Amino acid sequence: MRNYSAISEFVLLGLSTDPYVQAILFVLFLLIYLLTLMGNFLMLLLIGTDSHLHTPMYFFLRQLSFLDLCHSSVTVPKMLENLLSESKVIFVESCFIQAFLVFATGGTEACLLAAMAYDRYAAISSPLLYGQVMSNPLCVGLVWGSWGLAFVDALINILLAVNLDFCEGHTIPHFSCELSSLFPLSCSETSANFTLLFCSSVLHFFGTFLMIVSSYACIVSTILSINSTSGRSKAFSTCSSHLTTVVLFYGSGFTSYLLPTSGSPLEMVISLPYSVIIPMLNPLIYSLKNKEVKAAMERMLRKYFHPLM
Repeated sequence: MRNYSAISEFVLLGLSTDPYVQAILFVLFLLIYLLTLMGNFLMLLLIGTDSHLHTPMYFFLRQLSFLDLCHSSVTVPKMLENLLSESKVIFVESCFIQAFLVFATGGTEACLLAAMAYDRYAAISSPLLYGQVMSNPLCVGLVWGSWGLAFVDALINILLAVNLDFCEGHTIPHFSCELSSLFPLSCSETSANFTLLFCSSVLHFFGTFLMIVSSYACIVSTILSINSTSGRSKAFSTCSSHLTTVVLFYGSGFTSYLLPTSGSPLEMVISLPYSVIIPMLNPLIYSLKNKEVKAAMERMLRKYFHPLM
């Protein structure tokens, strides 16, 4: 890899330059990050140790929890460091690595949510054959395919971006490094980079979104064919958590990636749910209304704390 530019570091402006506001934001985001770690580690522990949750649905949910840990840890620790620091610098190499990981983990989550939508369709349309349709090799293949596709997509974009020169402005009006925020700082021609990033976003995120919409169209059709009201209600309840996650993820993700880069504070605020909030909410979404997760939690508490009572 060539020398990136005449500069060796960027400055991440962050959400605020007011020291008092920065202190409040540090406490807030530290709490969110700790809750994210605790909630997702708990989901990993529950699903890994409770045999009742060793089903395809929870296999994907375990992968989602691991992915949320990775995605949050890519951006939040550096954000917390900058909130306490006056310099707020990040090395160019570190910035590109962060941009790559943000793109890769976000893309993997998009693919994983599409795989989970198909899993819900299989569970509702073929409940008796669910275990055969969603076999272990298929589930593992979908997960590895999600990671592989997203990392290849991110790698192609990064390999083209590392050839850019940054010879003037080096201030990033954001709390993290994202490719769309780096291009305006370059004194090289970036039209090819913008085009590639836009095409990748459209094909990757819109492609998986269309797969999810198609799966839910089939799910709705199947649910409407169920005669009993209780049966329709039960079938829909199995999808409500996943549907909530999809709406939050794609709502914030599309807004963040597909709007023109302006450097405005609103752009950073739009990125917060996608980067910080959703990884914390996913364990809550999948546990509060999930009877099996609640039962697994009760079994774990009885196992570890009953002898002490």
